[in-house]
Amino acid sequence: MPRYDYRCRACGSTFEVSRPMINASDPATCPDGHDDTVKLLSTVAVTGTSRGGAPQPPPSAGGGCCGGGGCCS
Repeated sequence: MPRYDYRCRACGSTFEVSRPMINASDPATCPDGHDDTVKLLSTVAVTGTSRGGAPQPPPSAGGGCCGGGGCCS
């Protein structure tokens, strides 16, 4: 189940709520009982692994207009 981060505008605390995606936009009450909360934008880290389980390096920027280092004409 996804977790969503919220910040309470009344007391400034930040807290998490686990809920189904269908309820992602529902309002949340802070643990101190305040209703004036805002959902925070979260970032997602995506990492890949090779078939052997070792982390893969990030893709290179490449170069050229074809992305493979050569030049297209």
